[in-house]
Amino acid sequence: MGRTVTEAVWFPLALFLGFLFCFAPALHAPQPHGAEVAVAGPAVAARTDAALRTRQPGGFDVTAVAGAREARQSVLDREAVAGYAEGARGPVLYVAKANGMSLEQSLTRTFTALAKAHGRRLTVEDVAPTVPADLMGTTLVYFAIAWSVPGYLLATTLLRAVSFTRRQKLLVIVGVAALFSIVGNLVGAGLGYLPRSPAAMAVAFLLTTAVATVSSGLAPFVRQFFPAVGMGLFIVLSIPTSGGVAPAPLLPPFFQALHAVMPLANAVDALRGVLYFNGAGVLKPVLVLCAWTAAGAALLGLDAWLRHRKAAAVRPAAGDPRTDEQPEVAEPPVEDPALETPVPTALPVHRHHFGEPVPMLTGTVHDAARRPVRGAVVMVLDAKGRQLVSTVTNTRGEYATTGLPDGYLTIVATSTGRHPKARQQLLRPGTPAHINFTLPGREPVPSPLPPDTTPPIDFR
Repeated sequence: MGRTVTEAVWFPLALFLGFLFCFAPALHAPQPHGAEVAVAGPAVAARTDAALRTRQPGGFDVTAVAGAREARQSVLDREAVAGYAEGARGPVLYVAKANGMSLEQSLTRTFTALAKAHGRRLTVEDVAPTVPADLMGTTLVYFAIAWSVPGYLLATTLLRAVSFTRRQKLLVIVGVAALFSIVGNLVGAGLGYLPRSPAAMAVAFLLTTAVATVSSGLAPFVRQFFPAVGMGLFIVLSIPTSGGVAPAPLLPPFFQALHAVMPLANAVDALRGVLYFNGAGVLKPVLVLCAWTAAGAALLGLDAWLRHRKAAAVRPAAGDPRTDEQPEVAEPPVEDPALETPVPTALPVHRHHFGEPVPMLTGTVHDAARRPVRGAVVMVLDAKGRQLVSTVTNTRGEYATTGLPDGYLTIVATSTGRHPKARQQLLRPGTPAHINFTLPGREPVPSPLPPDTTPPIDFR
């Protein structure tokens, strides 16, 4: 009872803890942490650095540049999130709303207070404004989420496409990623939420491809824990570090480190670069997205190599009588409990591991001498005679299935050279059934009499 409850609640518990300890700590109090600021003039930079260290220790990293033009250009080149200069007309702060309104407002508050302390009025210049429909400077983050999360869902649904080869699955990922990138950009530009930019489609394509490929590569290795790993990586860790609610300079250092490597965050950085900064700062996030895709492809290749090696180790030699027997049941595809309802599935018979599907119907198949029958086919039919699932017995004559509906089911066991048997079973909710079969051998059919070769009698 306790184990069953634990297996039922571990996934929602993992998500609960993930949301609890990722979203709130990352976003509860956005404030600058190591935000890069370019200040015109060494003397002004030293004075500004000292004042900022007093007001917000560790909040800013001040760099001196030659003049106001260089301070402004540092923001456009994405070398700094703000530029500051003091001139005859008063202090000027250069910011970019494209980096997020919350960051712009935080910088404006801080430098307004600095200017006021010296009895001067601050002028704020937005050097990279967003489109009019994007008032908060965060709309592209929502589009990036729309390109990221479905990539994980695509990998989950492709796990059930058991008739597809790895190459076919990769082609589906590429095709869907291209479709999503085109449609998303057309919608964003058509509604006025995003500037028109073909380069944004390339970034969107890389994001969906990276997430889907890594998810597909991880699934064979993390198996029943794939939903928690996938949603943990691409939702729980990705969304709070994406730069949406709080741009990267406003995140705590730990979450800034995650921002530097997560695919969603790097896609957001790349999209900002191509849409608002003329391509500045795009190379690094694009390389990160490519690295995620390469890692996913490497995991898929490793899984293929391991499966080939395992198959070669168990392949029977020529002349081995096992060559004519049914192959043993493989592990079923991983299911995402957030998306899937149970479906009739054949299971391999082994010691149950935490998080794996629990068998609902088990049993053994023996011959008349009580010896296990290997390779016997066991079919489960519903009340209308439709086949729900088919499986084969292992070397001990055992079989197992799960995901069966409640009610009366018919179970049929057959094996070459033996009489088939059928049983009816009422399957009740929460009550696994165990059905054994004994399949006697068929009686040999007597050979027909040989033809009469006696020569005819001549009565003449």
